[in-house]
Amino acid sequence: MSKRLALPAVLVLVAMAVAGIVYVRKLSPVTVEIARVERDVEIRVFGLGSVEAQVLSRIGFQVGGRIVQLSADQGEIVPAGTVLATLEDSSQRARVAKAQVATLQAQAALAKAQALLQRSEANLQQRVLVNQRRQSLVDRGSVSREQADEAQTNETLAQADLAVAQAEVRVAEAARDDVAAALTIEQVLLDQHRLVAPYRARILSRLKEAGAVAGVGEVVFTIIEPHSVWVRAFIDEAVSGGLAIGQKALVRLRSEMNTVVEAQIVRIDQENDRVTEERRVYVRCLTCEPEHQGRYLGEQAEIEIIKRVVPDGLFVPLRAVSGFDGRAGMIWTVEDGKLHRRLVSLGDRLLDGRVLIVDGLPAGARAVTSVPADGFAVGRRAVVSESTR
Repeated sequence: MSKRLALPAVLVLVAMAVAGIVYVRKLSPVTVEIARVERDVEIRVFGLGSVEAQVLSRIGFQVGGRIVQLSADQGEIVPAGTVLATLEDSSQRARVAKAQVATLQAQAALAKAQALLQRSEANLQQRVLVNQRRQSLVDRGSVSREQADEAQTNETLAQADLAVAQAEVRVAEAARDDVAAALTIEQVLLDQHRLVAPYRARILSRLKEAGAVAGVGEVVFTIIEPHSVWVRAFIDEAVSGGLAIGQKALVRLRSEMNTVVEAQIVRIDQENDRVTEERRVYVRCLTCEPEHQGRYLGEQAEIEIIKRVVPDGLFVPLRAVSGFDGRAGMIWTVEDGKLHRRLVSLGDRLLDGRVLIVDGLPAGARAVTSVPADGFAVGRRAVVSESTR
């Protein structure tokens, strides 16, 4: 008799246990976290990049020769026009001196030709006056026709002499200009024996030493304009919408990860990288001195760009969204104390993985931020607690 009663009792207990489990898992109120309205939330995008320079030059001599002097080294900042290096130039100085002598000779030849021109002009004036007098006296019989013809011939010859003198002056002027041009060329070649900083520059590297031979165009120094240093960042196309010049950026260099440098977007490339599907963005610190840590080109950096600030909004973690297609997704909501499912439009994404609810949330509905569990079901009662985020 006792065995007959024990089996039903066990079955009742099992049924009660199952009912309890079902109640706990399916029917009892579930506790969920609810998104709260957040204010002045910065929408940031993250990117990796490196320190680069907008103005970088690899400079060398325009002529070849042996370096006899170097006046700058790595890390130094030099004003524009500073002589950085000098080649041995004794032979070129001799050519300049020879061209200067030729210039003096050409100037003397021009002065001589101009003096002869003045003499020819004076001679012509005198011949013209004599001819005029003799032509007026020939009709009176005071001068013979032969003398009058001679005076006319002398005037013609004087005019020809003047033309020759004028031509010689032009030849002398051309010769002067030619030797002056030759002197300029030799002087330019002499100047090219000095390597001069084309702008205010920081020496990035020095590739030659005194005594070395530098070929034409061979790089001797690599220089940058100190204030042209920037960070080139690569931003995923998916989050690069809305980026604009002038937006604030926060930069952390790998060598100073605990230091945040405020910067600003100064350029956005107009062509994305087709392989990595990234947009190249350039940010620059507008207050940093050239001696700042960012002077080391090639150093890796992390960049956060503040695209905009949301005055107030609700954010839910992506793990609480199902069917997210980049624009919308399904979320759980609490409405009148019960769980519901809603298709909502989603917008900007935060760096912590949360996304902004843009539209689709009914009045009075509250977005669930908890990760959906097996016990979530439409219509199930829910007890809410404010999300800590």
